[in-house]
Amino acid sequence: MRHQKTRHKLSRDSAHRKALLRNLCKEVIEHERIQTSEAKAKAVKPEVEKLITLAKRGDLHARRQALSALGQDKFAVHKLFDEIAPRYQERPGGYTRILKLGPRRSDATEMVYIELV
Repeated sequence: MRHQKTRHKLSRDSAHRKALLRNLCKEVIEHERIQTSEAKAKAVKPEVEKLITLAKRGDLHARRQALSALGQDKFAVHKLFDEIAPRYQERPGGYTRILKLGPRRSDATEMVYIELV
């Protein structure tokens, strides 16, 4: 039974979904604003929020956990801990926002920006 299993499946198997979410997290951290579909943005938002909360702790264990979550991307972890986390030190949550752009022309998928506040 799937009671309280609220993760988005995104029509992918688990390995593909994990890779997609990891890449989207890295892109949001690197560029601070990306354009994607609404479903993908809603799926990646909690992951990015968790990473920023982890980075606010700032200790070695948190850094290693972030490295593991981002696939050993040292640049993304450095930016997350040294540039992004200090911005949100006083903020208790809600580090990202989703802005709707309208439907994509080819298949009418709802497109959005997901950005850091």
